[in-house]
This record gives sequence, structure tokens and C-alpha cells, in this order.
Amino acid sequence: MNLRVAILDDEPLAIELLADYVRRTEGLALVSASTDPYAVLRLAQAGALDLVLLDVQMPELTGLQFLKIAGESCRFILTTAYPDYALDGYEYNIVDYLLKPVSPERFARAIAKVKGAAAQPKAPEPARPDHIFLKSEYKLVRIALSELLYVEALRDYVAVHTAGGGKILSLEPMRRLEELLPADRFVRIHKSYIIALDKIGHIERNYVALAGKELPIGSTYKEELLRRVTHPPAPSQGEREQ
Repeated sequence: MNLRVAILDDEPLAIELLADYVRRTEGLALVSASTDPYAVLRLAQAGALDLVLLDVQMPELTGLQFLKIAGESCRFILTTAYPDYALDGYEYNIVDYLLKPVSPERFARAIAKVKGAAAQPKAPEPARPDHIFLKSEYKLVRIALSELLYVEALRDYVAVHTAGGGKILSLEPMRRLEELLPADRFVRIHKSYIIALDKIGHIERNYVALAGKELPIGSTYKEELLRRVTHPPAPSQGEREQ
């Protein structure tokens, strides 16, 4: 059975080279060769792919952001001109990385790794965390994700708003909160706000109604917000079995 492959890169020449390698390799079937990360993401989340050859540096959505959203939907090989970036990808259990320009011999070795991994029984997916710990003053406070409504950036700190009117203050930067919160459950809508997708009441023009509040949508975040609410990520294996 052929492995279904997609190529995602912002460089047409890189796509052309990898597509040629895929077509010449027995046991591979090219499903998509694209510069559109969201089109490939939809294929991965629909279960239509076994492998994505993924560029690290892309303008619309970086390879590492793609990995964070796609999760365990399929296997990944990173392609990059910068080996330092490849190290970050191993946090997401990539099979291999290819340094550009990719040689046919190196490509063949990477595909052999994928085929070897595919032949192994897949380990059970670890349980998804249902909480985060956030430093507040001199304490680490446990916050249940199901209770978290939104995060607000204030002057020198952030406020985490929870169900029932709770508010936890922290000196952690917004970027750190964005890293801590699961990308399939939370989205940034403004330089000052991250919200829980399942707590949205409605979206109207340039604001989100959530828990009795109207939160502004920044112009640079609106497209991603609308994409997330109209094309939500597929649930993980653990969630499907519950």
C-alpha cells in the first residue's frame, strides 16, 4: 500500500524537486504539492495523508506552528536550509529532517525511516493535559483548561479570566501563555487577548462576545480566527475514544 504524501513549501523550486523524488520512489503516492498550509492541514486532519514533507520557514504559517496544530494526524519530515530549526521539530516527534538542497540519497534514507516507523505498531497517544500551571506572585497556580475563558495582556502582567469571575494575575508574557495553551482549544484574537474557542458566544464585525464581554479582534488576527471557527482541528485519538 502506497504512503500518501503531501509537500508543503513556499518555494516552487523546492516543491518541484521533492515532487520529482516522490514520483520516482516506489511505495509513495503524491497527493498534494502546495504552498497553502491550510489546504494541507485540512488534508492531514481529514486522515487523507500518511506523510507531509514540511518546510520550516514559511511566511503564512511556520512549519513548527503547523506541527503544533496538526498533532499526530500523520508523520512528518522537516525540510530546511537552517539545521538549527530542525532541532525544535524533534519536540513534535518528526521522523527526520532534510537539509536543503535535498539530495536523492538523503531523501531515500528519510523515506526508509518513515516506512520503518509505519511498520511498527503505533504507541497509544498520551493523555492530553487538562490544565496548566501558571506562576502568580510566589505560587504556581493550577488552572483547569475547561474553566479558562480568556487571557488579557495588561500593562506589566497578564490576567487569566476563569469561569465564575475568577482572575489570576501573572508576570508571564503573552507569548508564553500562547505556548502553554493547546492550539486546538485557544486562539489569539488581538495583541492583548487569547480566548477559549469553545467559550465564544458569537462573532460580530470586529469583536467576539464571550462570557458577557465584548473583546476586540485585531486586524492581523481576524483571518486566523475565522479559519479556526469554520475549520476546527480534528479531535485527537484519545478524544474520539471518550
